[in-house]
Formats: sequence, C-alpha cells, structure tokens
Amino acid sequence: GAGMGMTAPVSITAFPAEDGSLQQKVKVYLRIPNQFQASPPCPSDESIKIEERQGMTIYSTQFGGYAKEVDYVNYAAKLKSALGSETAYRKDFYFCNGYDPPMKPYGRRNEVWFVKE
Repeated sequence: GAGMGMTAPVSITAFPAEDGSLQQKVKVYLRIPNQFQASPPCPSDESIKIEERQGMTIYSTQFGGYAKEVDYVNYAAKLKSALGSETAYRKDFYFCNGYDPPMKPYGRRNEVWFVKE
C-alpha cells in the first residue's frame, strides 16, 4: 500500500540467443527509493520479489530515442565489438536500461550494460 513512484533506471535483464536475438524470458528490476532501502514494503503481488543486487563493474554504451528490442540488440552488438575478444564479461545475459518516463519526447537516455567477470 505504499506509493514509491517510478525510479530510474528501469533495468531489464536480456538473455541473448545464439544468433544475438533475445530469448523470451525477461527479468525487470526497479530500484527501491532510498527512504525504503532499510525496510522495503512487502509486495502484495507474489510474482514481485525483492532482491539485493550486489555491486558490479559494468561496460556500458549509451544511446537516445525510444528504445525498442532491436535497438538494445544492435547496441549490445556494437559494445561487444568495441570490447573485442580479450575483455572478460558475462555472455549469458546483459542489462537494458531506460532512464526516462514514456512521455519525455526528447533527450532520452538508454544504456546497455555488460557485467565484467
């Protein structure tokens, strides 16, 4: 029953298939605002879980516009190419992040994150 408002980024875990497309399983993360961090309210929906995300080092690329799946896939491919074959990062998933509300038409920020191994 506690209203927390929207947080940024909205982070979606993408699971790439062999061909680079995304599998149809998705995990969405929303950051719990600071005032609720110590004692988060219990979700009333059983499909919502509270998880603590451990600290991580990421490799990131940023782009604008209204991001679609194809945009995240393309920017993930560009980031993979930029990192080359010598860089160690998790290949089984990556994060697709959006920072803006849907009604913001300009200056939008999106990112792809690879997690360093």
